[in-house]
Amino acid sequence: MNWTGAVRTILVCAILIVLHYTLRPLLAWRASIDFLIVALLLGSVRMRPGAAAVYGFVLGLVADSLAASGFGAAALGMAVVGFSASWLKAVFFADNLALNGFFLFLAKWVFDLIFLLVGHRSHGAELAMQLFVWSPLSAAVTAVAGVIALSILKPLMEVRTA
Repeated sequence: MNWTGAVRTILVCAILIVLHYTLRPLLAWRASIDFLIVALLLGSVRMRPGAAAVYGFVLGLVADSLAASGFGAAALGMAVVGFSASWLKAVFFADNLALNGFFLFLAKWVFDLIFLLVGHRSHGAELAMQLFVWSPLSAAVTAVAGVIALSILKPLMEVRTA
């Protein structure tokens, strides 16, 4: 990737991170949009697996800094998702929005599984409800929002030839 591509990727990821901390609290949905996952996948597919894991770890630490309990669970989850996305990047480079939406859904759901199980936030029926009802709904909303965001930001990500 050239410098202009790297700068564009950093700019788009920064926009998504800002959206996560500005738009998401305003919506206050039970199944909320996770723009950090969208930013993580967008950046990870353009990095090597080790760098993507570090990027995910840093994003996870940022997310964990706002939570008092379960510190490190988001960092672990995002590091695993970032590494996996980078490792599977051949699949992500497809220009198919439906495929990107599916992987956004899968990434958000895997992140929630790791986050909830490692963070010990729920137990019993509450954990099952969170894992099999609210997490898939949140993953679906994130996938739809991610596909819309990628569609809107696509002109910024395109490589321009002079």
